[in-house]
Amino acid sequence: MLALTGTTVRFGDRQVLHGVDVTVAEGELLAVLGANGSGKSTLLRAAAALVPVHAGTVTVDGRARGPLDVALVFQRIHLVGRRSVLDNVCAGALGRLPLRASLVPALFPRAVREEAMGCLDRVGLADRAHDRAGSLSGGQQQRVAVARALCQRSRVVLADEPVSALDPAAAEQVLALLAELAHVERLAVLAVLHQPDLARRHADRLVGLRDGRVVLDGAPAAIGSAAVDALYPGTPALEAVS
Repeated sequence: MLALTGTTVRFGDRQVLHGVDVTVAEGELLAVLGANGSGKSTLLRAAAALVPVHAGTVTVDGRARGPLDVALVFQRIHLVGRRSVLDNVCAGALGRLPLRASLVPALFPRAVREEAMGCLDRVGLADRAHDRAGSLSGGQQQRVAVARALCQRSRVVLADEPVSALDPAAAEQVLALLAELAHVERLAVLAVLHQPDLARRHADRLVGLRDGRVVLDGAPAAIGSAAVDALYPGTPALEAVS
C-alpha cells in the first residue's frame, strides 16, 4: 500500500537517506528501528511529505501520495487539552470540512461527531468522549490521537515514536492497539520505535536503519537479537532496558 522507492533526502550538504526502499502492506504493522541519527524519523517525515524528497518516489496504492492519504500520530501528543476528547477526534476530519469548522468546533456536522464517536469506540474510549482531553492519562491521550488519525479516513498511519513518553504498560497498550487496527481495519501502519523488544512483540515486520540505509528487513522471528543490537553501537544494555 505505502511504498518509498529509492528515497533520498538531504539537508544542505548532508545526505540523511540514501536511496531507501521501504514498503508497508495493507494490514501490516511495520516497526522502523535504529539509533539516533540513523534516519528513521526522516524516513517517516518523507512518507508524510513533511520534508522534501530529493530523489525517489513515495506512493500509496501505486499512485503519488496525496495530502489526505496518510494520518500522523506524533511522539508529543498534540491535543487541545481544554477541549473535549470528542472535539479533538473530530479535528481529524478538518481536511474535508469548510474552514469555519476549524474555527468553531461546535460547527462540526453531526455526521462527523458520530463518526468520531465510532473512532473513540474503536480505541476503547467512547466513555470519555465528553471529558476534557487534558484530564486523561498519557496513554489515554495517545489513544485519542490514534482515534483522531482514524477520523481522517486515511488508509496509511504513520506513528513517530508514539510510545516514547509513556510508561511500559501504556506503551504495550498503544502498540497492541496499532497492531489490532492494522490487522482488523486493514490499515498500513508504519511506527518509528526506540524499543526493540516492544517492536518484536507487536510488529509484523522490522526494518532497521543505519546511517540512512536499510540494513535489515524481515519478520521479527527471522531476525536475531545480534542483528538488532548492531543497530545501536555502544549500547549493549538496550534490550534489557527497552
